[in-house]
Amino acid sequence: MPRAIDGTKRKKRRQKLLKHAKGYWGRRSNLVRTAKDAVAKSLSYAYRDRRNKKRDFRALWITRISAACRQQEISYSGFIHGLSLSGIQINRKALSNMAIEDPKAFSALVDKAKQATGARQ
Repeated sequence: MPRAIDGTKRKKRRQKLLKHAKGYWGRRSNLVRTAKDAVAKSLSYAYRDRRNKKRDFRALWITRISAACRQQEISYSGFIHGLSLSGIQINRKALSNMAIEDPKAFSALVDKAKQATGARQ
């Protein structure tokens, strides 16, 4: 009895691999051997960047808060220090949104932070 070499499992595995490589440029989207390397690399990039995205967004929020603080004539570090002294616990994402969408509330927080740091000095 002849040996079956192109079975359905093998074909399914290769089709799944090429489906992941859809949209890749050149041979990477058509040839199984090349697509396998491309897909492995792209999956490792995706894993890495899911973690880096959190880091990047935090840096963006801090930049926005810092810019809003500079308009209120206080440094970012002084503002965060003042918030911690006054017992206000709010995350940087919410502070960033507040600085953009509700400047009055943000300036009220800045005033609280200034009072807290001024009282200790």
